[in-house]
Amino acid sequence: MILRVPIKHCKNCGTAVVYRVPDDGDTKERAVCPACNTIHYENPLNVVGTIPVLGERVLLCKRNIEPRWGKWTLPAGFMELNESTEQGAARETDEEAGAEYEMEGLFAVMSVVRVGQVHLFYRARLLSERFDPGHETIEARLFAEDEIPWEEIAFRTVREALTRYFDDRRRGSFDRVHTVDIV
Repeated sequence: MILRVPIKHCKNCGTAVVYRVPDDGDTKERAVCPACNTIHYENPLNVVGTIPVLGERVLLCKRNIEPRWGKWTLPAGFMELNESTEQGAARETDEEAGAEYEMEGLFAVMSVVRVGQVHLFYRARLLSERFDPGHETIEARLFAEDEIPWEEIAFRTVREALTRYFDDRRRGSFDRVHTVDIV
């Protein structure tokens, strides 16, 4: 079940919307404005981030915000308007870790159906061990695979991304994009 507040008013004219199947051939109930006939679609939110790596170690950030304050995560967050998924992932890495890095390829696309989100993770190669984390991060730190605080990972998508990253590294190839459905 998606945990979003339903649309109550038209963002174009302010009239209270009604939920019904639109008259345009759609098959799903939508928020429709009875005054200006605007159909308001509710779409998944994109979360974008990176798996930043220096040698054999991965950079994790300890969260300074809810949800999951004090838990470890990859640098990631909600994509903004007017940016590509890669630009958003880079921005989040800058904001949360203050890391120097080079972006590499798309690594994983994860559909988190129950909360209406799609998480996209890119690989990133760190250029130094210097970090300047922003206000959303308590600490940014490098971890070898056997040092990862698995019980303190904030989100299942982060755990899934890290697990697949280490599996691919052992395999010696990052030749595919992982697609994962988390229900």
